[in-house]
Amino acid sequence: MQVSMLRERASDAPQEPGIYQFLDDGTVLYVGKAVDIRSRVRSYADPRSDRIRRMVRAADELEFAVTDTETQALLLEANLIKRHQPRYNVRLKDDKSYPLVQLTDHSIPRIEITRDPNDAATVFGPFTDKSRVETAVKAIREIYGLRGCSDHKYSGRERPCLDYEMGLCTAPCTGEIDPESYREDVDSAIRFFEGETGVLADPLRRAMETAAQQQAFERAANLRDRLETVEAFHGGGESAVSGHSRERSVDVLGVAIEGEAATVARLHSEDGQLVDRSRHSLDAPDDEEHVPALLSAFIPQYYAEREFPDALLLSEQPTDGDVTAWLDAEGVDVRVPGAGREAKLVDLALKNARQRPASGDPLGRLGDELEIGRPERIEGFDVSHSQGRDVVGSNVCFVGGSAETSDYRRKKLTDRNDDYANMYELVEWRATRAVDGRDDRPDPDLLLVDGGEGQLGAAVDALDATGWDVPAVALAKERELVITPERVFDWPSDAGHLHVCQRVRDEAHRFAVQYHQTLRDEVATALDGIPGVGPQTRSRLLGRFGSVENVRNASVEDLRDVDGVGEKTAAAIAERL
Repeated sequence: MQVSMLRERASDAPQEPGIYQFLDDGTVLYVGKAVDIRSRVRSYADPRSDRIRRMVRAADELEFAVTDTETQALLLEANLIKRHQPRYNVRLKDDKSYPLVQLTDHSIPRIEITRDPNDAATVFGPFTDKSRVETAVKAIREIYGLRGCSDHKYSGRERPCLDYEMGLCTAPCTGEIDPESYREDVDSAIRFFEGETGVLADPLRRAMETAAQQQAFERAANLRDRLETVEAFHGGGESAVSGHSRERSVDVLGVAIEGEAATVARLHSEDGQLVDRSRHSLDAPDDEEHVPALLSAFIPQYYAEREFPDALLLSEQPTDGDVTAWLDAEGVDVRVPGAGREAKLVDLALKNARQRPASGDPLGRLGDELEIGRPERIEGFDVSHSQGRDVVGSNVCFVGGSAETSDYRRKKLTDRNDDYANMYELVEWRATRAVDGRDDRPDPDLLLVDGGEGQLGAAVDALDATGWDVPAVALAKERELVITPERVFDWPSDAGHLHVCQRVRDEAHRFAVQYHQTLRDEVATALDGIPGVGPQTRSRLLGRFGSVENVRNASVEDLRDVDGVGEKTAAAIAERL
């Protein structure tokens, strides 16, 4: 991009907070934030470094996005960096993007939480506390009845789905509400996300007071908790996390830089005791090789969807004033200790960051053995069933060698007594969602399936069929052999890299068995023994309603719609449940 063209584009830029992106043929090269976009972009006409000069020269377009606040600009910048991985930004390699709320561009819009919004959708965010956003979206659906279903489920319906019966949707699909009234409800949701808290808070407060008057105290307490979340939603910045009266949790960050790579080591302390350690890799462009700038990039990217600690102990202060202001607004005390126990903790974090990946690094060794690079993110898969009944699959996730439970998933599979077909279906489900962009988790560096050559072959077939390019291995229980498509490894029983695989395998197995047991116990205790409900009828009921809880909430008329359920059986189910 010529300097003259840059200055011309800068003159069109808004004088408001927001972000800007330099692009080359549609590829994002650099994302930045600014209090005044126009002023910041103009500064690129006189680049402050060789790296920025190369970036400007390579770019052929500039894009801008205005935000309401400087904090929103900070979060949006971090979100875009993680989504596009621009080559000229400091990039955290192993983290997630921030959640957003979108109202789709349909004649009857759908509300949903996403990390990959549609271009034509009405989008709000980003937010840092997903649970708070989920509470707000659920409250909106209960108050205004906005649909959350997919287009496939929405189209061609003859009767409302269970969401209508549960009060979560006004069923525009079957004309239970006219499009004009539905649009008014959508507008109310938009007004809430634009800052009009009372649109949601006032109906919740009235419902809470009514529940209390009716002595429905459990519902009143639930509504009170939602009301507090809704009232705080726009209060202390975007999805602020409350601080504590005293410091119970402390994070210590140490940074080590080598060439264009950097490592951040994090020590986590609870009530004065170290309880967790982790290491995180970043790409560090050549002229950003100083600790304060890397901390400024790491902190907002890392603390997506994580509860903030009460305090952050750092070796140096971040250079970005927006980051420090954001942490201050979130109630996080940032300190650079000079002596004492806290300074020793910072030194320990620095030692962890400087530790080279070698034989003492199990993940590094595992990557070396498998010739795939260091598998920072590993996903494990297993299947559980009882002679082909109640077949379920688990998908667990480990990041940096530690379980990432928020990324665990489970799936009810087709009932059949075929372990290979079950594994194929499970991996195909995960792979298809990843390829289609419907899974909000990053792609793993390695898939690990519980089983032997047959299970691995089924997983590899599923990967090939979907075109998802991820290496896969299996771990067989009998001799603890690690099996790849090319060879079999028989590692020593005390090998750290084998222990990594065993932890993933065992957790996938535990999670699958737990889900299977829950499903089997739920079915056995709730539906078995009801007159007229045999195995086939039970399967039809669960297939129609999805869970025993939904069967419990269904009306007698809905139950009679299920094949094999007559008037007497429907009445028996309603009475028993």
